[in-house]
Amino acid sequence: MDRRNLLKALAGLAVCPLCSATGFAAEGAHWSYEGDAGPAKWGDLDAANKACSIGSQQSPIDIIAPVKSQLPPLKLSWAKTADSIVNNGHTIQLNFSEGSTLKLGDTTYKLVQLHFHRPSEHLIGGMNFAMEAHFVHRAESGALAVVGVLMAEGKANATFGKIVATMPAKEGPAVKADAAINPNGLLPAKLGYYRYSGSLTTPPCAEVVEWLVLSDPIQVAASDVAGFAKLYPMNARPAQKSNRRYVLQSS
Repeated sequence: MDRRNLLKALAGLAVCPLCSATGFAAEGAHWSYEGDAGPAKWGDLDAANKACSIGSQQSPIDIIAPVKSQLPPLKLSWAKTADSIVNNGHTIQLNFSEGSTLKLGDTTYKLVQLHFHRPSEHLIGGMNFAMEAHFVHRAESGALAVVGVLMAEGKANATFGKIVATMPAKEGPAVKADAAINPNGLLPAKLGYYRYSGSLTTPPCAEVVEWLVLSDPIQVAASDVAGFAKLYPMNARPAQKSNRRYVLQSS
């Protein structure tokens, strides 16, 4: 599947490779994070997943020796609530209504959904974190920009605590999200970031993502990480080869 068709497919899935518009797992070959359907086999499970095994710009990566650069600031304008929350069989995901945006340079992206991985998928100098949040944005062109937030165990985070307290325990349809869940509460005080071109970290692993990984992690309670881990003890793809890609770091 070429880049243009992958973009069209992603648009049809509302940018969510994990679920359909109703929140259930997408049709196609079953995949997981271990065993015969684990990350090493994703590319063999379905012809649409070939990028998982033969792609040259796969994500996540271990961020080593980034290059300091004059990058544009991340201009985030998000609503203070989420629309719905869903356990889609691979992670916990929150979906957002129209109106929340990311402006990066001259491009405006709409916030579509937020989901979590344990442990973090991106590594910084060989070190991973307890978890990672991915805020998925889509431009009118179909281009994707994902803001990654690294999560370390420490002080409690009210937003993540509310997500863990209200997340569906079993896979099923999306339900209304608690009004107290404010996505802005999952951001660090400073929005410095690493930027590189990569892919979705789940099948079909399409190489259509502008990655914006925030350099400062947030802190979340160890008890909340443990609560998430009761549902998903491990749902992170291993780090992929950088293949000489430059990672830029905002100054």
